[in-house]
Amino acid sequence: MKMKVMMVMSLAVFAATAADCVKSVTVPGEAASLLPAGKKFSLVWNDEFNGDRLDESKWSYRTNFWGRRAPWFAAPEDGAVEVKDGKVHLKIVKKPNGQFVSPQLQTGELMWDIAWDEKRTGFFPLPKREKPKFVHKYGYYECRFRLQRKMGWWSAFWMQTEQQGCTLDPAISGVEHDIMESFNPGEIIAHCFHANGYSRNWIFFKTPRVKSAFDPEAVVQVGTADFHTIGMLWEPDGYTVFIDGVQHGPKVGMGEGEVVSHIPEFVLLTTECKPYREKRMTAQPDENLRKTLDEAVAAGDDFVVDFVRVYDVAAE
Repeated sequence: MKMKVMMVMSLAVFAATAADCVKSVTVPGEAASLLPAGKKFSLVWNDEFNGDRLDESKWSYRTNFWGRRAPWFAAPEDGAVEVKDGKVHLKIVKKPNGQFVSPQLQTGELMWDIAWDEKRTGFFPLPKREKPKFVHKYGYYECRFRLQRKMGWWSAFWMQTEQQGCTLDPAISGVEHDIMESFNPGEIIAHCFHANGYSRNWIFFKTPRVKSAFDPEAVVQVGTADFHTIGMLWEPDGYTVFIDGVQHGPKVGMGEGEVVSHIPEFVLLTTECKPYREKRMTAQPDENLRKTLDEAVAAGDDFVVDFVRVYDVAAE
């Protein structure tokens, strides 16, 4: 594996301007970051994908869902992740048995990643857990990407906590941060936040504050030809999201029905084929969707990421 050299500038310093974000080269020789104006930032973690394979000291594959092997999540041997030309390509693949798979990459894990022990005999059936490869609290989380080009699957850049939903206090169990989700080629929906698990105690809010995350007023059309940059500024008093350097929606987290995480979280880059999560994860694509997915596979469709970077907001 070609080892990537992480070159980090000590600080990227900005003066407040009329722009929402300011372009700054924080990793020499790489594409610039777009960081919120009026603050100082220090780079604490990044992957520029400059090797010839996935850096497994930084990323793991998510292969389970609620303790069960999810057959639509690609495993390393499926060949659905390719690193080349300074980018990681997350691809959709059709296995010999007809199962469509695509990858989910993460820097940590939570309860649903842990395989269920069918032969358990005690009250605590949990196997040994892996230490996270990277978790972090607060700061600026940034990704430069090119969206998938075909229908039938989606992509996302997001965050979860190891304790997601384990208590009814989001301050200590965290909040899922859906920084970027693209369910259709070329478009990004509203940015969603989830807390207190995913059942009756669920808390859900968005920026922009629209009724539906798919509200046309909130969806941003970015196309599939070019790379775009998205970032989320996570502060103790809320979240602010930027697309290509422009703030998208208001700062959220302190409004009615909104909450903020105050514990470290891990980062995910994921893709997923439709509709495998439906009907308690037993649904299969119908004939039309299979044709659509076959077209995506034949075209070599991919979700491409140039970099992921995490910054601390430096003290003034």
